[in-house]
Amino acid sequence: MTSAPLVVSVPGPRLRDALQGAPEGVKFVEWDMTGPAPLDTIDIVVAPYMVAVKALAQLENVKTRLVQGQSLGYDGIEQVLRPGMVYANAAGVHEASTSELALALILASQRGIPDFVRAASEGKWAPAPHPSLADRTVLLVGYGGVGRAIETRLLPFETTVVRVARTARSDERGVIHGVESLPTLLAQADIVVVVVPLTEATRHLIDDSFLSHMRDDSLLVNIARGLVADTDALLSHARTGRLRLALDVTDPEPLPDGHPFFALPNVLISPHVGGVTTAMLPRMARLLGEQIDRMLRGDDPVNVVLRS
Repeated sequence: MTSAPLVVSVPGPRLRDALQGAPEGVKFVEWDMTGPAPLDTIDIVVAPYMVAVKALAQLENVKTRLVQGQSLGYDGIEQVLRPGMVYANAAGVHEASTSELALALILASQRGIPDFVRAASEGKWAPAPHPSLADRTVLLVGYGGVGRAIETRLLPFETTVVRVARTARSDERGVIHGVESLPTLLAQADIVVVVVPLTEATRHLIDDSFLSHMRDDSLLVNIARGLVADTDALLSHARTGRLRLALDVTDPEPLPDGHPFFALPNVLISPHVGGVTTAMLPRMARLLGEQIDRMLRGDDPVNVVLRS
């Protein structure tokens, strides 16, 4: 007797095709989760990228062994998961691309690239001095996979990297400070990169007090979640010109046309594209392939962050 196939739903054909030959005994169905499920039982459900929370409502009547997200963050998902469901995030997929963007935002802001682009669009040659990245002190607020990837890329630029996490500890690279040390450390940093998950503890972590502790003309980079920052506080400090901002995430998101951030020359905006690169698809395919192999062997999945 042949056993029933392992059923895997994917939002579209690209992820399935990127697997380059799944093991025997696997049946793929396409389901973008905008409508009812095509089957009552789906062993692995791959949620669409960036719309997982809304889409998970479609799982109400589906029996599944694993819901596989395509994002690192999973804020809000616990509230909509049906009891008994297991959710895995996409750890290992986005760290490289997100850290690349963090470096790009830092370098562009430090070296005045937006100013040069604006001048060039007006047909002007506008040389001007700007701060280096070399010899700067960079404070990383959040030290998970993305934070560590950013640090690895910053060190060759001859920077001093200071790390902050929820709790103090040490590793092979030295001290990781606890979050209670933030006021003192913010005052010592030239660049502050925020890469914490969105939780009740980190919601509006970047508030007026946080920003007031930062040095004049220092740079804040937010690649975490928009709600980690108080937008009114960001605007207040940016409008004075005292601080510079580089934001891949905002609140609200997307920013509406004509939002005040767009008019400020000391604010650089990218539209939440940290993980949106050519690296995503092959890395996501490798992760899905691993989850399939593990389930076929009877092993537990990797990257499980929620069990409802």
